[in-house]
Amino acid sequence: MGNCWNINTTQLHTVTTAGQRLDRYLAEQFPQYSRSHIQRLISQACVSVNQQVQNDKNYAVRAGDQISLTIPQTQPRSITPQPIPLDILYEDEQLLVINKPAGLVVHPSPGHTDNTLVNALLAHCNNLSGINGAERPGIVHRLDKDTSGLMVVAKTDLAHQDLQRQIQSKSAQRRYLGIVEGIPKQTSGTINAPIARHPSDRQKMAVVPTGRPALTHWRLQERLRHYALVQFDLATGRTHQIRVHSAHIGHAIANDPIYGHPTKTTQKYLTGQALHAWQLHFQHPVTLQELSFSADPPDGFWRLLQNLR
Repeated sequence: MGNCWNINTTQLHTVTTAGQRLDRYLAEQFPQYSRSHIQRLISQACVSVNQQVQNDKNYAVRAGDQISLTIPQTQPRSITPQPIPLDILYEDEQLLVINKPAGLVVHPSPGHTDNTLVNALLAHCNNLSGINGAERPGIVHRLDKDTSGLMVVAKTDLAHQDLQRQIQSKSAQRRYLGIVEGIPKQTSGTINAPIARHPSDRQKMAVVPTGRPALTHWRLQERLRHYALVQFDLATGRTHQIRVHSAHIGHAIANDPIYGHPTKTTQKYLTGQALHAWQLHFQHPVTLQELSFSADPPDGFWRLLQNLR
């Protein structure tokens, strides 16, 4: 078998979550895996509770339970390496940092079987972390297709686990720039609203009381004509988090085709939302060196910004 982690819920301060479903609990402890992936592991007898295989995803976790999660070895990759250019800001034997362009899908999925970042990574190097499965080698965190900016990619399982730990503990910092609809009345704030799949539209995410905790900090950078430039700091990493949270407070990301209201002006410069992963800071998993990176938004973002000024 592959990597295995033994978890003691009491040591991880999970007394307050006693009674939580097993699949939900594991998904929160290991955010690098989706809940559907966790459910598959449970059904495949990869999860034990108190040294007994537990194949019921609805099992209610109790304080003091000893939970063992075994990750099977990654199956041989069937993804074709493709020589897609990469903007690499940093690379060593453990990881690399890239500036992803808008329009590039991160990993293969239905409707996007090739020409993804993963296809490009496999052409660039043949040693990538397998923790996230055969279709997501090296992917520590994701960016939406039309969100540009910084991503860290893990080459080794050791680097992947440590980077995920830093993201989960909030010691890694991810800062975004976004142009939002309207001008916030306050100059800064925090959005603390749980996110889950939209109850009626499965293609969208939404603020749902029973969703997973989601926390976004924001700060007004510049007032524009009917818009504003805003800095976002992610404390969690839910799917579409900034886009959902921005729309939730009445200031959707400009030109967002799902949560916002694209206009002729915004569509003139962008094909997707005006959101860019601007800065990234983390500690190197092996050398323990503090690493910081920044990447300017793409031309379309800047041209829209100049127009709105």
